[in-house]
Amino acid sequence: MYLQNKKVITTINPYDGKTIKEYTPFTSDQMISRVEKAYKAQQEWSQTSYEHRAELILKIASLLESEKDRYARQMTLEMGKPIEQARGELDKCAWLCRFYADKTQEYLAPEVIDTEFYKSYVSYEPLGIVFAVMPWNYPFWQVLRFIVPALMAGNVGLLKHASNVMGCAQMIEELIDNAGFPKGCFHNLVITSDQVASVIKHKLVKAVTLTGSKPAGSAVASIAGSEIKKTVLELGGSNALVVFPDADLDKTVDICIQARFQNTGQSCIAGKRLLLHDDIYDAFLEKFTHKVAGLRSGDPLDDNTYIGVMAKESLAEELEELMKDSIKMGAKIHYGGNRKKAYFEPTIITSVTPEMPVFKEETFGPLVAVTSFKTTDEAISLANNTEFGLGVTLFSKDLTMAESIVPRFKDGAVFINAKVGSHPALPFGGTGISGYGRELSHFGIREFCNVKTVVIEQL
Repeated sequence: MYLQNKKVITTINPYDGKTIKEYTPFTSDQMISRVEKAYKAQQEWSQTSYEHRAELILKIASLLESEKDRYARQMTLEMGKPIEQARGELDKCAWLCRFYADKTQEYLAPEVIDTEFYKSYVSYEPLGIVFAVMPWNYPFWQVLRFIVPALMAGNVGLLKHASNVMGCAQMIEELIDNAGFPKGCFHNLVITSDQVASVIKHKLVKAVTLTGSKPAGSAVASIAGSEIKKTVLELGGSNALVVFPDADLDKTVDICIQARFQNTGQSCIAGKRLLLHDDIYDAFLEKFTHKVAGLRSGDPLDDNTYIGVMAKESLAEELEELMKDSIKMGAKIHYGGNRKKAYFEPTIITSVTPEMPVFKEETFGPLVAVTSFKTTDEAISLANNTEFGLGVTLFSKDLTMAESIVPRFKDGAVFINAKVGSHPALPFGGTGISGYGRELSHFGIREFCNVKTVVIEQL
């Protein structure tokens, strides 16, 4: 958690309520100084070879692994992530580094286009300074997901991290410095939300990427738009888990548990709406409830804890309010439903209809909303009945059927018999109020490149 005023940002352990550290926000001069240093660094960095960039990125991977426990502990203390899951996040970051170190030269190689000209091709060149506004739920992954491809492309980065994970932000800056990157290639800006606009408007900042809420995305996009600056927005989600009657129930239950309750349910790509066919509704719900009851809650620093606390008590209160408002409209608590400060018990809500808050809103925490359906058309309609469009998972043994209905979903990702996740080789992003643009894969690294057309003709 955190407390913020004009003079200090205080990070607080959400599990025990104790203060971790206080941070003094940068002055305007401090902030501008870092922007200018980033600009100077980028002028030199953009001229380095892919081989040199890859060498340093691989050092980040090695440091992530050698310092894994220290970084994982910081995540757990600041935002309550169960520590074993924090270690897993760091492993994924190292994988990302090795992936882009290997693939960037291929992804950004000039593409020759056959035209009537003597020669024509497309080149991919860095834009310059990319400013990132990042969330607390995956404090290392979200930042590395932006900065690793940005650096490999020849860009540099500025970070405004969430105020409750300032320690993680500082560690990431140290990590990149210790890997041997030139000073200025990455700066952590210790700033408050009301200082973000001035960074976006700075003439040396060329692009902005944000992962967060719809209001935050809308605010950042409007400022960047007024400055004609490129943006990528990865916002919220209300993913559906659609279970057809022929699904393998045991395997599906296990996948749905991970999809909903990993990171204590605090993920944009979590499966939040469980849509069950009438024919398997009772059998699935019985198996699912048994698994949920077995999830171990406790101290997030305990290796055996799967459900920790939510990152802030206020977030647990918001989730409780959505639950209570839905109950007033006819929803039923099937399992759980209790909250104590920042801890929210794993919860299953049934008899959920599309007009209820737990169906319409993004439930960011360990609560799943269950709705039944009778036909495939009804399932598709329910899954699409949301302003979000991040991802959907379909469960069925009939892969031909499942793949045939993929075009009928509006989401940025459709997974069949697997939970929606981010993979370095695949583009990640959504539609609707889930945002626009893509991260990861060759699509992601090219978002912050000048896609330059080059035409050569003989005289």
